[in-house]
Amino acid sequence: MRRIWQAVIALSTLTPLLWAEEKPERGFQWTPVTVKASSFSRNLGLLDAERDEYATNLADCAALAISNTKATQESLDQARRLLSLALNLSPRNRRAIIVNYQLTKSILPAAAKGDFSPPTMARLLLARGQILASSNSQEDRLLARMFCQVAADIDPKNEDAVYASEVDKLDHGNLDWTFLTRPRTEPAPATTPTTPTAPAAPAAPETPAAPETPAAPAAPETPAAPKSTRPGPARRP
Repeated sequence: MRRIWQAVIALSTLTPLLWAEEKPERGFQWTPVTVKASSFSRNLGLLDAERDEYATNLADCAALAISNTKATQESLDQARRLLSLALNLSPRNRRAIIVNYQLTKSILPAAAKGDFSPPTMARLLLARGQILASSNSQEDRLLARMFCQVAADIDPKNEDAVYASEVDKLDHGNLDWTFLTRPRTEPAPATTPTTPTAPAAPAAPETPAAPETPAAPAAPETPAAPKSTRPGPARRP
């Protein structure tokens, strides 16, 4: 009986410690990432399915980093960049929305096993970024820079990603990640320009009436032949 009570006491002593391991070492504040309109157009060099898949894996990397470090400030800053990018790629992505909400409630998100581990994800982001960098589209090249920097953030041991990220900073400076969460107004609807009314064609000048041709003078009447006054032959009796 005594051993049973000792076991109960030991269990009750360990339980708070187990719960403590699941909580962050200190409270943390999280301002939710708000994306009302995506920074990327429909012409981005990614298919819709790709955008959603990248968003899911970026959110998984953010949740894993926060969970492993118990919400250090560095992991929270990294998660903000990852979630901002995820929600711009796919504003309705399920995983990104859930992680963003849980952090708002100071809840450590579960470290779900995504399709790719952080090292694998870093390699994929770097490879995709190099392809996008060769595009003529300005937004494709911007996304390429973001992919390279994210790859270096989530796997600092990937020397190729670190080198590409640092050289990009030397060439173009640091990325302004707040660009992804700036309020945006909806573009004004295009108005159809009014077609100006063509001026009326000038009236054709009236053709002057042809002058009347004067009537030909009447031919003079031929005078009647005068009657002969010579006496006719006498009648015979």
